[in-house]
Amino acid sequence: MILLVAATEMEAAPLRARGVGEGNALLLSGVGLLETAVRLGRRLCEEGESISLVLNFGVAGAYPGSGAGLLDLCLAAEEVLGDFGICQGETTLPFPPHLGGQTIFPLSPAPIALAVESLSRHGLAVRKGTFLTVQGASATTSRGVSLRKTHQALCENMEGAAVARLCAEFSLPCLELRAVSNLVEERNPAAWRLEEASERCAAAVAVLIAEFSGQGAWVRP
Repeated sequence: MILLVAATEMEAAPLRARGVGEGNALLLSGVGLLETAVRLGRRLCEEGESISLVLNFGVAGAYPGSGAGLLDLCLAAEEVLGDFGICQGETTLPFPPHLGGQTIFPLSPAPIALAVESLSRHGLAVRKGTFLTVQGASATTSRGVSLRKTHQALCENMEGAAVARLCAEFSLPCLELRAVSNLVEERNPAAWRLEEASERCAAAVAVLIAEFSGQGAWVRP
């Protein structure tokens, strides 16, 4: 079974409309690290043995200068806790090693490679790179530039690192696909394209479900 994870019903609804796919399941994790850890953690405790892959999907904010633009599809090569540490203005410094835990979570290379190949065959271009998970959505251009430069990141979200960390704990392959709904700049919700990004992401996820369902169980990390 593929466990599909989205933060909100807005992101999940276009996929529901297409049919999630027989034998797979959809989890609404809620917004943010805490709700995601609680809800996904409980689900993995209950059904982890029946899950072959966790596919996290939704929308994201792209950083200025990252090369990602509105409605672009992006795959996470790794998830990073972008604002975990000591906040100084627009910059977050890491905790000393004796205080800070793991902040970088690589995602499974085999599903990523298959996803890139599958989407390409269906005419869907996708960018691959570092995603940041933040607890507070960035609302200024200067913060977005700072985070991109610090981590060489494509985009930000609020749940991905929790999903990646839990999958590592349960030795489950993890894939994260997002569509860019907005640029990280001076906050301007009128310019956001949330519904379009959700639709575009769902269309790509539907392709991946069809491709991955024939793969059988992945080799667990």
